[in-house]
Amino acid sequence: MTAEYALKASLGLGTSCNVGSAGIDAKPQSMHTWVQDRLSEKGADLTTHVPRQLTKELVEAADLVIAMGRNHQAFVRERFGRDIPLFAQVCLGQDQPILDLHEVLPNWESDPAQARSYVCSVIDVIWTMAPALLPRLR
Repeated sequence: MTAEYALKASLGLGTSCNVGSAGIDAKPQSMHTWVQDRLSEKGADLTTHVPRQLTKELVEAADLVIAMGRNHQAFVRERFGRDIPLFAQVCLGQDQPILDLHEVLPNWESDPAQARSYVCSVIDVIWTMAPALLPRLR
């Protein structure tokens, strides 16, 4: 979801690109305030964001599908029979996943300061990397 808003910010208004995001385990829950705050600081308008599940229809309709983590790649391969690159592969040529909070800090609830720091750093990294995708989208 962060990559969606980072790409939209990089593309600006008046683009013909349709950028979206979907999760492999989308839950009807509100976005964590750490994420909301950091994305809002970057100028993202989150008022219309609704989490959605990745579906066969979304995968088939997309020109480019990108995974953040290896579990996302495996999900798409197993569920939809399609191999997709990692975000860092497309942006930087690096075969490196962006790890979810629970992968880095399994007991993140016990150290909220460290957890918030990690979440914000991931958002910052994604936001910095996203413009490297622009040549692939235009």
